Amino acid sequence: MSFRTSFLGPNYQALTQLVTADFDAAALHLFQHQAAHCPPYAAYLAGLGRDPAAVRGVGDIPFLPIEFFKTQEVRTEPAAWQPQEVFRSSGTTLQQRSRHLVRDPALYRANAAAIFEAAYGPLTGWTFLALLPSYLEQGESSLVAMVADFAERSGQAQPSFFLRDHAGLVRALAEAKQQPGRRVMLFGVTYALLDLASEYGGRDELQDVVVLETGGMKGRRREMIREELHQELQTAFGPAPIHSEYGMTELLSQAYSPGHGLFYCPPQMQVLLRDPADPFSVAADRPEGAINVIDLANVDSCAFIETKDLARRHHGGAFEVLGRMDNSDIRGCSQLV
Repeated sequence: MSFRTSFLGPNYQALTQLVTADFDAAALHLFQHQAAHCPPYAAYLAGLGRDPAAVRGVGDIPFLPIEFFKTQEVRTEPAAWQPQEVFRSSGTTLQQRSRHLVRDPALYRANAAAIFEAAYGPLTGWTFLALLPSYLEQGESSLVAMVADFAERSGQAQPSFFLRDHAGLVRALAEAKQQPGRRVMLFGVTYALLDLASEYGGRDELQDVVVLETGGMKGRRREMIREELHQELQTAFGPAPIHSEYGMTELLSQAYSPGHGLFYCPPQMQVLLRDPADPFSVAADRPEGAINVIDLANVDSCAFIETKDLARRHHGGAFEVLGRMDNSDIRGCSQLV
């Protein structure tokens, strides 16, 4: 049996049913495998002079800077497979987009669906609508692929994507709310939700909808702190908390916030905080710092990613995204500077 098969289990159940007690052991097991079989990661470790055999705890694992996804093919066991799907990050025309080369598209979709259902209940109880113009226009978006898969799994009759057709989206929201036994979720990139709010805010069609903002002004509007953004959206969509997603092209898992900007990781994902001035200073009890992510779903790329995001830790395992580190690209989901 291959490492991949034993690690994921049949139908990915070993991944999606991980519990906290097993996480460190699973992470170390995957680290040893990727340190030997992911060439860019192995080269990075060698450049640091780090012997993988000397890594005995999760806090000792060196995390791969996220920029490697822009310049390298980050693949584990690359001789064994060719990419079946490529996800690219959003960005301006002046930015080099990250690439996540996907061995098994079904893994991404099954993992994302399991994470969503654990947080929000069965997909069949939802109708999904989306206002993601920049992601649709640039193409190869993991977020678009996820929402499209959610809509298919939900069995909804309505189309999901409306590009910049605000009038069509408002009509679709009204129709979706009339369907018995279903709730309505609107995924939206931040600037597009604000555009919709400024045009249709306060109308009945926008009420009683779960709004999930995915972050990103993309240079279209001024950057806003989370409290200001959510207050403006709540004025348009009603008083219920605004939900958010923390995800990125380089990860196959997502963390969700049910409101107030506090994100919770699924069992297969863990956020660690490091000293922004020292990428190798990681502490489990650090109250604030830069985010390192372990995503065990990244079995075919690299599961240990050093991001450029800043966060604050809260009780109960929650974290709050504070913004981006200086001189880093403004990109991705839920990056509010």
